[in-house]
Amino acid sequence: MTVKNTTLPFRYDHVGSLLRTENLIQAREQYNSGSITNDELANIENSEIIRLIEKQKENGVLAITDGEFRRSWWHFDFLGGLDGIEYYEKETGLNFHNMETRKEGIRVVGKIDFSEHPFIQHFQFLKQHAGDMIVKQTIPSPNMLVYRADLNEDIYQDRAAFLQDTIKAYQKAIQAFYDAGCRYLQLDDTAWADLFSEEGHKKLRQKGLDPAEELNVMQTMINESIAHKPEDLIVTMHICRGNYKSNYFSSGGYDYASEVIFGGLNVDGLFLEFDDERSGSFEPLKFVNRKDLRIVLGLITSKSGELEDKAKIIARIKEAAFYVPIEQLCLSPQCGFSSTEEGNILTEEEQWEKLRFVKEIAEEVWQ
Repeated sequence: MTVKNTTLPFRYDHVGSLLRTENLIQAREQYNSGSITNDELANIENSEIIRLIEKQKENGVLAITDGEFRRSWWHFDFLGGLDGIEYYEKETGLNFHNMETRKEGIRVVGKIDFSEHPFIQHFQFLKQHAGDMIVKQTIPSPNMLVYRADLNEDIYQDRAAFLQDTIKAYQKAIQAFYDAGCRYLQLDDTAWADLFSEEGHKKLRQKGLDPAEELNVMQTMINESIAHKPEDLIVTMHICRGNYKSNYFSSGGYDYASEVIFGGLNVDGLFLEFDDERSGSFEPLKFVNRKDLRIVLGLITSKSGELEDKAKIIARIKEAAFYVPIEQLCLSPQCGFSSTEEGNILTEEEQWEKLRFVKEIAEEVWQ
């Protein structure tokens, strides 16, 4: 039996990124070494994405994505394609738990805008080959540009102008995806996690930013960017605490930002990490104040291949239903399986088993 909502997100959904296949990994290595051309790499990406679409269908996935197979990073590839942004090599990477990422980032080199972007063509290819399936497009939220790009004060002396240009660029991007046929768009966002702990607050203050003010900025960036979205475009947001080779970037519950996240954002759904104690309790869900807001509980970890105890997952869903009616709840892995091309530490078959497990639990809970 297939159980799904009449409204997106689906009862059993997923965040978007999937483990890169061996063919794709080899092709990327050959391209980086100069052994194959960009066109040859694109042809291999096309073939692997077509196979991936069928693999998702076989495993019961309802929201088809391209697995982010054309990306190296979940965020930098999109952000680096915006007007006024440059992708570059840095001296240091991001400090994740027990490891440092690749030394890459983005910086402002001109006025921010959205004109042409390869992700539009990438979406069109996915939609063409997905047939009558629902296709989900994932992009980093505008907050990722605000908080992860190195700002050039010669270009933007006024931060407010930078924020407004970012909003306008995202409004154009969202309309462009819609015009290309997108009806399910997800904004991925790790910036909120800076508000979830005192350590995160300290990092903001070291940058001269006040956490309370930045909470308002993050809310404004989301709401203004989607303010003119077409009525039949579903926009969700995934809030993450970092995902790199099965490691995390930050910890902390939603408490500090809970009134804004659950009661002050105009998105249609929220994909939320709740797979371990780092994400805190369900209590912040009490601020959900809309019956049409879908809460996707990320109770299944994407960071390892071991399956959770089904009874415990069902019990946690019922626990969350104390705060939000179960009709508004959905289930997914807590994050993607490959936020960067390196991927998390599990096998492809374990990944598919996880997604089948999400479906199995959802069918039992929402039968």
